Amino acid sequence: MAADIFPRKKPASSSSTTVQQHHQHNLCNNNLIPAPNWQGLYPTIRERNAVMFNNDLMADVHFVVGPPGGTQRLPGHKYVLAVGSSVFHAMFYGELAEDKDEIRIPDVEPAAFLAMLKYIYCDEIDLAADTVLATLYAAKKYIVPHLARACVNFLETSLSAKNACVLLSQSCLFEEPDLTQRCWEVIDAQAELALKSEGFCDIDFQTLESILRRETLNAKEIVVFEAALNWAEVECQRQDLALSIENKRKVLGKALYLIRIPTMALDDFANGAAQSGVLTLNETNDIFLWYTASKKPELQFVSKARKGLVPQRCHRFQSCAYRSNQWRYRGRCDSIQFAVDKRVFIAGFGLYGSSCGSAEYSAKIELKRQGVVLGQNLSKYFSDGSSNTFPVWFEYPVQIEPDTFYTASVVLDGNELSYFGQEGMTEVQCGKVTVQFQCSSDSTNGTGVQGGQIPELIFYA
Repeated sequence: MAADIFPRKKPASSSSTTVQQHHQHNLCNNNLIPAPNWQGLYPTIRERNAVMFNNDLMADVHFVVGPPGGTQRLPGHKYVLAVGSSVFHAMFYGELAEDKDEIRIPDVEPAAFLAMLKYIYCDEIDLAADTVLATLYAAKKYIVPHLARACVNFLETSLSAKNACVLLSQSCLFEEPDLTQRCWEVIDAQAELALKSEGFCDIDFQTLESILRRETLNAKEIVVFEAALNWAEVECQRQDLALSIENKRKVLGKALYLIRIPTMALDDFANGAAQSGVLTLNETNDIFLWYTASKKPELQFVSKARKGLVPQRCHRFQSCAYRSNQWRYRGRCDSIQFAVDKRVFIAGFGLYGSSCGSAEYSAKIELKRQGVVLGQNLSKYFSDGSSNTFPVWFEYPVQIEPDTFYTASVVLDGNELSYFGQEGMTEVQCGKVTVQFQCSSDSTNGTGVQGGQIPELIFYA
């Protein structure tokens, strides 16, 4: 088997392929003695160092990595490690260096430590979704900045409403302000999805407070309230407390008053918060008086509604018109493709209405990427006979990544004669976002770049 890892003769494939094979093998630890003159098989110092990755050959230090019961013993080479990390340099060659053959590292996961070693030895970054946070921790601890930056880029790329709250908590812990800002952008725009995600219940109390304080959360307050109760239930379990109303209120503490209960719709309050049992009788009575009485009582709860986010509208036509023979609908699809240069969140479309007086339309809107449906909704809207556009919304805003074309579609049912756009633009600058348009093969009703329906994209940025 030694010949497979350190072959006596240079293989037919490139040396880089051989090194990659060593990497894969060495992930499981390579304790084999190489064939003579193995150094001659690799032309660069990088490739020769890579052979030493997770290899006991010439190892002068070992690390016992991981918590008790889940440790892994990994070999290291002080010189290589010191060249890759100032922390290792101080550990092995600094004034306070200790001459230990074995070093215990209980606070780093073995897979994350291996990923860091692979970068130091092989100059390769190998990240996975389930270990990237642990790898970021290791990179921060041992001051390996380029690996840390790669971890943050990986997290930003994979950021979604499902993991935004957890990553917000971690980004603050790791002091990564750019990642924190990206997390807030997702949480603000897709607040209801983020608050309903399983990850929301995993955040720490400080992160919970920061989210509940957030002025720009784009969510109904009843959703915020229900999310806080879900978090409290999981927190009771974490603290080994009985799942009681009293304990839920106890773990929420003063954060309960950051929920803007007086700004809920009255139905939401009466059927939800008022019957949850979390509020005291006096609090419930005072909030009911807040809704109904002219002289309102003082409340501990914030009574000013959140500002939320103001949607932006990208209008792609320079004029609109109507003719007696168009625009007609008979179950056919109007569609257009678009791409943006920055991450945005599509909240809905602005659509034209009837050119023959007031009329109601049924609209099925859809957003796709490479044939995969990302969002759709069936709703109705009323047009007043003007050439204005009328908004139709998705249930939740849809996250749109930059530099990729998406397909916006609508199937309308209603008055067959409507306004339609003219003098369409292939590129529109909307605030700090540039939007490009191109024709879609899904369009069977005549809509294209130059004219047709779907005059507006409504989005948060």
